[in-house]
Formats: sequence, structure tokens, C-alpha cells
Amino acid sequence: MSCQQEYESKKTTLESAVNAVKSGNRVVAGHAAGEPVILIEELVRQKDRLQNVEIVHMVPMGKCEYCQTEGMEKHIRHNAIFAGSPSRKAIKENRADYTPVFFSEVPRLFKEGILPVDAAFIQVSEPDENGDCSYGISVDYTKAAADSARIVIAEVNKQMPRTFNSFINISDIDYIVESDRPMVELQPPKITELEQKIGRNVASLVEDGSNLQLGIGAIPDAVLTFLNDKKDLGIHTEMFSDGVVDLYKKGVITNKFNNLNPGKFTATFLMGTKKLYDFVNNNPEINMQPVDYTNNIMVAGRVDKLIAINSAIQVDLFSQVCADTLGYQQFSGVGGQVDFVRAASISKGGKSIIAMPSTAKNGAVSRIVLNLTTGACVTTSRNDVHYVVTEYGIADLRGKTVRQRALALINIAHPGFREELTGQACEAGIIPNKVICSAN
Repeated sequence: MSCQQEYESKKTTLESAVNAVKSGNRVVAGHAAGEPVILIEELVRQKDRLQNVEIVHMVPMGKCEYCQTEGMEKHIRHNAIFAGSPSRKAIKENRADYTPVFFSEVPRLFKEGILPVDAAFIQVSEPDENGDCSYGISVDYTKAAADSARIVIAEVNKQMPRTFNSFINISDIDYIVESDRPMVELQPPKITELEQKIGRNVASLVEDGSNLQLGIGAIPDAVLTFLNDKKDLGIHTEMFSDGVVDLYKKGVITNKFNNLNPGKFTATFLMGTKKLYDFVNNNPEINMQPVDYTNNIMVAGRVDKLIAINSAIQVDLFSQVCADTLGYQQFSGVGGQVDFVRAASISKGGKSIIAMPSTAKNGAVSRIVLNLTTGACVTTSRNDVHYVVTEYGIADLRGKTVRQRALALINIAHPGFREELTGQACEAGIIPNKVICSAN
């Protein structure tokens, strides 16, 4: 049977493909901009025939309807490995669940049967002449889920960019549903003066020839705007967005000194606009790999001058970082923060940076605190933290004592909270007394 014949034999209707999911099954779905939206929407339409189906994924970019209606969890219950705005309320109300896990270790959950996969919902490109479909903009854990699943249901989207190095052959797909829909786009965030100040401070730590790991949001995008005078930067990251394309076109990003994958943009998923998707489509410089490669400490740590830039919700005076919970409420997830903080720490010339505004709630609350909010979870331990950056400066904490760290963090807190933090630190015994505080 030729590739084309096999492809045609596996094509089916949306309803018929999703009908392969049975009650009690665990479904793992591709996430973010690679979410197989039409498959998930059809699963919701078929909810009345289903009981106790678990759907597992990371960032939701679609409607996430199974989290929106009370009682839906009896039919389809979400197990989040990274919370997003559509799923937070359901998690808080115990209509959905959250599983803490480093991004790099998610594939292991599926491969080793810790979370056995009954069905994988994936979105891929059209096949080439050999029957290979590209995972496009979402390789991450999606490939491991498909490799481990009893049933693979693929949305083959004509508009999915074709990227290199991670493919699935049509022989490994059970059901094919064709689509021709625009990819989910994430518009660039608005960058305010606040993010510009933080971005400028972070950019000052980036040397020529560095290799960047970037998150998503206004701060990482702001950092990119201050890198125009840098030379020969590279990308080894879990994801990147439109701003990287701009720096490439300006000649700032060349990947020349990406010693692990010279000349390549290495990532595991992508989120952005059509500009990004057009850039990566059939681009031999794009190296899309599973997350247990990109985020593996022993892989990423081999990349010289790896600069890991991540964000936080709070940092306490002991330098513990909370980046995924608001008190008892799950806000996001650990994602790849700890993976890359640790990888940067073993990288030759590497630096890990936690960047955040000094305050929240329009300046009413300090993000630098004596203790993390009750119920908040430590995302990155104080033993792993290197740089913390706010709009007020840079605190280099590596090799510093607890006292020195507290003083450095107070120094980059909002001026309106520094006296209060100093008093709290003295009272807690972190700093011996106010005389010493004043002297330092």
C-alpha cells in the first residue's frame, strides 16, 4: 500500500474519529497554539455518551469548554499540567485537577506508563512523499503522548507550518481528520514603561554570543527590544515568539555560537502570529525537538553562555521564588523554569535570571516579601537562584549569605516598601538589627 493509499484509508469524519474515545479513557491533547481545537470541540459535543474521561494538556488556547460548565467534570475532567486562564477557576473549584511536574519530565509520565495514554489528540502538517507529518509548532510532550498512546487521532491541518526534526508517519496514526484553518495566534503584548525598565536591566546581563531561553509575555518581549546592539546571539529555549524573528532579520541572532546545534533555533513549541509561523515553515534553521531534549538539564546545560530568563509572582527575603501559585490558588505551573534555571547554572558562562515588576495590584503590594503568601508553593528554591531583576535594579544572589541576599533584594524592591521590608527582616532576625541594616 502506498503512502497516499494508507493516508486515504485512515481519513474519516470528525465525529467518527472522536467516537474512538470511550468512557474512562485518558486523552492527552497537544497544547498552546498547536492545540487540535476541532478534536477537542468534538469531544465536548459527544460528552453525553461519555463518563469519567480525563483530558490532559498544558496551556489551553481554545475554549476549554470542559472547564466552563459545572457538572461537565462527570463527563470530561481536565488534568492540567500547566494552568491557564480558562482552567484556573475549575481547578480552584475542584472541577479540574493540577499535576505538578517539571516540563522536561512530562514525556516520562507517558512513556513509562505513570499516566497511561489511551488516546492522543494531535495536530500535524500534511504528510510529505514519505508519509511523514511534522509536529509543526508543538512537539513538546505531544510526540511522547502519540508514541505512547493506544490510539492516535490527528488533525491534519493544511496551515500547520512544517518544521524539521520531529515527525510522525501516517502508519503510526489511527484516524486522520483533515482541516484547513488558520493557526491559533498570540498577539504581542503591550510593552509599558515598566517592562521597558525591566527589559533594559535584563539585557545588560546578556553578553555577545549568548544563547537565550525566553518565556512569553511583556517582559521577555521587552528584553528583546534592548538586544539590538548585541552580536551573534543564539536560541536554545522551550519556546519563542515573534520578537526573535525581528532580531534574526536584523542580524543580531545568528546562532553562530550555539555550540550544541550551530546555526539552529532550538525549541520545543512556538506561540506567536502568522509572521512567526511563516518564518518557521520549511525553514531548515528551525530545530524542533521534544521537551525532554530541549529542557533536559544535561542537554541544555551543555550550551555555552545559556541565559535563562523567567518570571515570578513573588520572591521572599530568603530568595525563594514563587512563580505558579497565588496563595492556595494554582495560577500557572512550573513549566520549564526550574529546568532552565538549573541548566544555566551548569552552562559554561551561563546565567539564570528571574525578572518581575517590584509590585502588583497597581503598586499596592510588594512582590518582594518577607515570606511567601500563605499557601504559596516554592517554584525555584533559594539554592538555585542567581539573578533577580526588577525595574529598580539587579540582585546577584549567587554565593551570597542569607543576610546579603535579603539586603540585595530589599535594594531592588519598590522604594515605598523598602523601609517596611527592612524592619520585617530585622524583626525576623534575617538582619541582626536596624543599625546594621542602615549601615548596609
